Amino acid sequence: MADWIYILNPNKDTLDGEPSDRDTIRRLAEEEPELDLWLSRRNRMRPGDRLWFFFTHPEAAVAAVAGVDEEPRDDTDDPDVPYLVAVTLLTEATKALYRDPVPRDELGLGQVRTVQKVKPEALPVLLERAGL
Repeated sequence: MADWIYILNPNKDTLDGEPSDRDTIRRLAEEEPELDLWLSRRNRMRPGDRLWFFFTHPEAAVAAVAGVDEEPRDDTDDPDVPYLVAVTLLTEATKALYRDPVPRDELGLGQVRTVQKVKPEALPVLLERAGL
């Protein structure tokens, strides 16, 4: 199993036309936890991996988590979106992270990219805050 950081900028990114902010993700975790997320490159994600949502605004922090359901696939319907990955938000863990997010300084993030692996030293903090 691998753990990935998925960067969301609520000022730029949307989820099916909705803002990609913490409130929207928390609501989706309760109401519609299955999502298809875009990826700029395929990555080596596998079913069972975890995707930790890092929100860039208003506070740069991880405040949600999902399980990867399928390997990334080509998006043949939208030429602007190279790949999609099916995930399911983990409701209770997302609610825990929403209440007590993990700020950037505890993650050891360098340059922020769209998707990157979680640093090994940050994983215990993420798991604890998510109650996993």
